[in-house]
Amino acid sequence: MYKPLPKTLRVLTYAITFAISGTAMAQEKIDFMFPAPVDGKLTMEMTRVIKAFNDSQKEVEVRGIFTGNYDTTKMKAESAQKAGQPPALVIMSANFTTDLALKDEILPMDELFKYGDKKAGDFLQTAFWPAMRKNAQVMGVTYAIPFHNSTPILYYNKTMFDQAGIKQPPQNWKELLDDAKKLTDQSKGQWGIMLPSTNDDYGGWIFSSLVRANGGNYFNENYPGEVYYNAPTTIGALRFWQDLIYKDKVMPSGVLNSKQISAAFFSGKLGMAMLSTGALGFMRENTKDFELGVAMMPAQEQRAVPIGGASLVSFKGINDAQKKAAYQFLTYLVSPQVNGAWSRFTGYFSPLKASYDTAEMKEYLKQDPRAAIALEQLKYAHPWYSTYETVAVRKAMENQLAAVVNDEKVTPQAAAEAAQKEADALMKPYVEKTALQAVK
Repeated sequence: MYKPLPKTLRVLTYAITFAISGTAMAQEKIDFMFPAPVDGKLTMEMTRVIKAFNDSQKEVEVRGIFTGNYDTTKMKAESAQKAGQPPALVIMSANFTTDLALKDEILPMDELFKYGDKKAGDFLQTAFWPAMRKNAQVMGVTYAIPFHNSTPILYYNKTMFDQAGIKQPPQNWKELLDDAKKLTDQSKGQWGIMLPSTNDDYGGWIFSSLVRANGGNYFNENYPGEVYYNAPTTIGALRFWQDLIYKDKVMPSGVLNSKQISAAFFSGKLGMAMLSTGALGFMRENTKDFELGVAMMPAQEQRAVPIGGASLVSFKGINDAQKKAAYQFLTYLVSPQVNGAWSRFTGYFSPLKASYDTAEMKEYLKQDPRAAIALEQLKYAHPWYSTYETVAVRKAMENQLAAVVNDEKVTPQAAAEAAQKEADALMKPYVEKTALQAVK
C-alpha cells in the first residue's frame, strides 16, 4: 500500500529536484561546426575532443556538428545564421575571415574575449606564430583565432629516390623536373609527380604556392579587391604546371584530387606529391612499403608558401550567455595541451607557440622530425589569398587551371586572362564602393 512521504522529506525531495533541474537549465548549450578538410580520422578525433571538454565541466555543453569540407562549412554556417540559429563557434577556413567580416556575418573576437582577461588582438599578437596573424584580422580588427594551420609541402617516396640515385629532395623547379623524369616510368604506370587541381581550394592553394615561388603576388594582401591572375609570374606558374603534363610527361593529364594522388603514392606508383602538411598524419599512417620523405616546397625565384588551415570564428546573432560559453570552449581548444595534441594527431602544425614548449610536443618532434618541416617553412610563409567573394574569386582561377590540365591547346595566357576577367567582375561591387569611390 502506498504511503506518502513525511512532509519534511517531501520538502527536501522537492528542493533537491529543483536544484538539480536548475543546474541543468543553467548549462549553456552551443553549436560548434567543424570540417574535416583533409584525409584522415579527424571527425572522430574532434568528436572525442568535444566530449572531453563537455565531461570536464558543467557550465557549457557543446554540440558538435560535422559540416564536410571548408566550402560546405561556410555555406552551412551562413544558412544556420539566416535561419536564426547561428553557430557560436566554427572552425572556418582561415581565408574566409575577410569575406565574412566584410559581409558583417561574424563577430569581432573581442565580443568573446570580454569574458577573459585580455584583448583578442593582444592574444593573437603574443601567443601565435606571426605568419598566422594577417588572415585573422580585417582592417586591424581581430575576427578569428587560429586553430590549426598548414602549408603546402613536398611528400616523396624516399625508397624510390634511393633506387633512382637521387640524393636529396629537389630544392628548385629545375631539380624537381629532373627528379620527376628519373622517377617516371609509364610502362609501369609510375609517375614522377602529381599536384591536386580540384576547385575545392586545393588546386588554387597549391597553384598560389607556385606563383609565390615564381616571385609573384597572387593577390593584394592589403586590399581585398585585387588579384593578379594575369601577371607574368602567374602565367609562368601555370605554364610550368601544364608543361609537367604535356611537354615533360611526368604527370598524368586531367584534374587530380588528393585521394587519387595519395592512392597512387601509397601504391608505390608516384615519386612526389605536393599536398598539405595537414595530411601528414594520414600519409604517415598509410605509407607501409617504403620510407616516407617530407621536404620544403621547391623554390624558383624564391622560396615561398601560403598559409592554409583554419581559424575559429563566431557568428553574429548569438546572445551574451552563448558568447561566454563560446569563449570558454575556444580557450580550451587553443590551450597548449589540446592544440598540441590535435597537431600531433592530424599533422597540422599548431599555430600556438606555447604548444611547442610542452614535453609531449618536444618528444613528438624528436621522434618524427618530419613534423618540423612546416615550422621551418614559416620563415617563407605568406597569408592565404583572401578577398571579397573569396570562394567565387578562387574558383575563377581554379576552373581555368582545370582547363589547362585537361587540354594542352588551352594556353596559360588565355586561361589567366579569362580568370582575371571573371574575378574582376565578381569583385567589382566592393571595388566601386571602396577603391573607386568618388571623394566628395
